[in-house]
Amino acid sequence: MNSSLHDLEQAFQAKIDAEQKIEPKDWMPAKYRKNLVRQVSQHGHSEVIGMQPEGNWITRAPSLRRKAVLLAKVQDEAGHGLYLYSATETLGTSRAELIEALQTGKAKYASIFNYPTQTWGDIGAIGWLVDGAAICNQVSLQRTSYGPYARSMIRICKEESFHQRQGYQIMIELAKGTPQQKAMAQDSLNRFYWPSLMMFGPHDSDSAHSAQSMKWKIKRETNDDLRQKFIDQTVPQIEYLGLEHPDKDLKWNEERGHFDSGEIDWEEFNSVINGNGHCNRQRISHHVAAHEEGAWVREALHAYNEKIKARRLDAA
Repeated sequence: MNSSLHDLEQAFQAKIDAEQKIEPKDWMPAKYRKNLVRQVSQHGHSEVIGMQPEGNWITRAPSLRRKAVLLAKVQDEAGHGLYLYSATETLGTSRAELIEALQTGKAKYASIFNYPTQTWGDIGAIGWLVDGAAICNQVSLQRTSYGPYARSMIRICKEESFHQRQGYQIMIELAKGTPQQKAMAQDSLNRFYWPSLMMFGPHDSDSAHSAQSMKWKIKRETNDDLRQKFIDQTVPQIEYLGLEHPDKDLKWNEERGHFDSGEIDWEEFNSVINGNGHCNRQRISHHVAAHEEGAWVREALHAYNEKIKARRLDAA
C-alpha cells in the first residue's frame, strides 16, 4: 500500500472514530463503498419486496378502516424503498443497476418476505414482529457513519414505529377475541416468530461483514446483540397477549440479565436466502412483471427530460 493511500485511510477512519458523517463527495475506501451498497440496497429491496405479502391483504381487510390503515402502511414501505435507493445512488450505483441485481438474484432482501401471509393474523404478526425487529436494527442505523443513509433512517424509524403499533393492535384484538381469533393469533405468532429472529442475520462469528461494518460504524450494534434485544422486549408483549411463547427453551438468565433462547434453524434460513423459500420465485416474478408493465412510464419520463434538455440548449 502506498503512503498516500495509507494516509487517506487513516484520515477516513479518524473521521469515523470522531463520529463525523461520511458524505457522498468525501473520499472513502472502495470496500467501504461496496459494503454500503450491499447493505443499503438490500435494505431498500426488503422494503419494496415487503410490500407484496401485505398488499395481498388490502382488498381482504376485515373493515374499511383496516383497509385504509394497511394501504397507508404499504405506501410507507414504497417511500422507504425510494429513500434507500436514493441513498444508494449517491454511492455511484444507478437505480437500473439496483433493480437488475434484485431481479437476477445477485442482491438479497430480508428472508422474512418469502413466507406467505395466510390469514389476517399474519398482517398483525408482520407489523408487530417483523417491523419490531426492523426497528431494533434501524434505530441504531440513525447513527450510521454514512450521512445519506443515517438521515433516511430518521423518517423511516418514525413510520416503522407506527407500523409496529398497528400490527400489535391487530394481535391484541385477535388475542382478546373469540377462541377462533385467539387461535389465529397464536398460529401467526408461531409461524413468524422464528423467521423474525432470522432477520438479524447469522451469528456474528459466522458473518462475513459484521466485524468490518462495526469498525466503519456502518452498523452500530452486532447481529447477536440486536437479536437479544428483540427477544427480551418480545417476551412481555407475548405475555400481555396471553399467547404461548413459540420458543419452548426460553428461560431467564439471572447472571446475564437476559433471556436464553433456543437455537434458530439456520438450515431453513440459508435455504430461504438461497432462493428456496415458499415465495422466493413468486416475489421476484411479481416484481419483474410490475417493472415491465411500468416501462412506458420510464420511457415517457426519459423522452420528456430529453425534450427539456433540448429546449434549454436552444435557449442558451
